[in-house]
Amino acid sequence: MSDGVFLERERFDTGRRGVARLEALLFDMDGTLSDTDPVHRQAMTDTLVAQGVALNDDDFHRYVSGQSNEAIFAHFFPALSGEERRRLADAKEALYRDLTPRMTPMPGLVRLIDWAKAGGVACALVTNGPRPNVEHTLKVLGLTDSFDTLVLGEELPRAKPDPLPYLEALRRLGARADRAMAFEDSRTGAAAALAAGVFTVEITGPSRATGLHPGADLTVSDFNAQALWARLTATEVLANA
Repeated sequence: MSDGVFLERERFDTGRRGVARLEALLFDMDGTLSDTDPVHRQAMTDTLVAQGVALNDDDFHRYVSGQSNEAIFAHFFPALSGEERRRLADAKEALYRDLTPRMTPMPGLVRLIDWAKAGGVACALVTNGPRPNVEHTLKVLGLTDSFDTLVLGEELPRAKPDPLPYLEALRRLGARADRAMAFEDSRTGAAAALAAGVFTVEITGPSRATGLHPGADLTVSDFNAQALWARLTATEVLANA
């Protein structure tokens, strides 16, 4: 781990001056690694319309974006059995994969991952996405070997918005919450990262002009944002260490 990599922790200002070494970057997948929200929305809309259910903006951000498939389909189809909801979820995810043959990384993402690797900062993917989608997305984006661990909410007892996926990522990486930074694009994901005690950056991407979670420590459009790099490269910071 490089001694030259530091993290600003304004949210935990204790009035003491100190230095907190950055140990881990934790990335959400959908809408964070790539601007996939429009594709997910199209796949979800088509799936719901086929079942006679409409999807508006508020419903998408409240009940779909960042949520696990289990939670999504339980909300829209409470009367269906678990098996019936899983079949609908599988159909939606297959449609999503068909719609994403040419995804590109969010601006600045590859730069950030390369910077982290050069400085000995671990990287984890923390997502509610199903494994077939995770493998597909990483392959299309050319990021298959970019993460030290993949943490999937559907493979844990609890998914986001519970903090467990982020806590599990920290455990696997041997990193402290106050020396990590999380990147999210949804209310659900940001809530999970914040509950885990991690400095949380909301990525709005090109699809949104403003952030969705008022508690996020920092809101930026993409990974090239000057405000993000100012924090990543700070040499003297406020910390709770």
